[in-house]
Amino acid sequence: MASEAADAGNAAPALPTLRGARWALMFGNFVIGCGVMVVAGSLNDLTRSLDVSVALGGQLIAIAAVVMCIGAPLLAAAIGGWDRRRLLTFSLVWYAIGHLLSAVMPSYAVLTPVRALTMLAAAVFTPQAAAAMGWLAPPAERGRAITFIFLGWSVASVFGMPLHSYIGESFGWRWAFGLVAVLGVAGAAWVWAVMPDGVRPPAMSLRAWREVLTHPALMAIVAVTALSGAGQFTVFTYFAPYYKQVLGAGATEISLLFAWFGAFGVLGNVLLSRHVDRVGAARAVAAMLAFIAFSLLIWPLGVGYLSMALLLVPWALGLFSSNSAQQARLGQAAPALAPALMALNTSAIYLGQAIGAAGGGAVVAAHGLAGASGRDLYVGLNWIGLAWVVGALALSLWAERRLRRGDDAQDGFSKNT
Repeated sequence: MASEAADAGNAAPALPTLRGARWALMFGNFVIGCGVMVVAGSLNDLTRSLDVSVALGGQLIAIAAVVMCIGAPLLAAAIGGWDRRRLLTFSLVWYAIGHLLSAVMPSYAVLTPVRALTMLAAAVFTPQAAAAMGWLAPPAERGRAITFIFLGWSVASVFGMPLHSYIGESFGWRWAFGLVAVLGVAGAAWVWAVMPDGVRPPAMSLRAWREVLTHPALMAIVAVTALSGAGQFTVFTYFAPYYKQVLGAGATEISLLFAWFGAFGVLGNVLLSRHVDRVGAARAVAAMLAFIAFSLLIWPLGVGYLSMALLLVPWALGLFSSNSAQQARLGQAAPALAPALMALNTSAIYLGQAIGAAGGGAVVAAHGLAGASGRDLYVGLNWIGLAWVVGALALSLWAERRLRRGDDAQDGFSKNT
């Protein structure tokens, strides 16, 4: 079986080595998250400096999402059996150089292709770090190890966005990009120092890739990520204008609500990392999706700061932890296929975000054309988001039942990996 091959081919590293790798890869994901969020955080100064509209400046976010969505699976196929110490170090060096070059670009026209090329590193690092950790960790700790390194993303959401915003407003967007470059160098040095040599998951053949893409249960799990992201970003994309127009929140109140949301997101990921191996990744995914669905269900009750803060808590607890649990789930279902599966899952994250943001935007635009304003602009967004998330939950339960019946990813791929 694939899992047995993976476990047999990977001698367990010494505990200090494993612990060091976990922390280094977690920091690497923090760096990646900071780089992904730097445009949104410093967008005001970036658009002023480069003399472009906010709408055009925001396209840098969409470009990054597209690059990561398409690049993750394609690059996973291309880098195959590369040594992960070198691959992950190189990707962070690339990320640092890309952000440094971005910081000195004189115009939006030349910044755009540099930004796109820079984000290829993000398409590589996050899924391949998860795959490497799944390869390094013993089976009993695999879920916890994978979810731990995803704490970097949640920490970046709490500290990265406010920090980029402060630097952008106080010193300019170029300094915010420069900070990411410095963090990238530090992350690369840390990964190189603590990652062991020889972490080289087997390259997958074209036949194995084809069978992965046609395996119903595995692709259903990947689809759960896309559906969940679509549901969340139908509403999440419009948090800031909703808070301002519906709750009457100012800049401070909006920042505090985002910080509250992010803090509980970190807490959810920490709790998941500690208990996922005991609870099981599939059950954890179901619980987190149920939390998100509950918040979307009661969303109309958020008519003031306190009620909004309270209803955000279940959603925040499931925000990052649901994706972390998905990665752990895929790593446990078919360890030898983890590089491909986690690349596809990373792609699904960004696909879901794009679908949700676009769909929610279409609804808001339609309400605006009909003359709606204030709360009426956002009517129905939570119900659309809820439908996506409930669909994700139903599909997740179906995929788990199929795997438990014996239509197992491991049995289906043992001959090809």
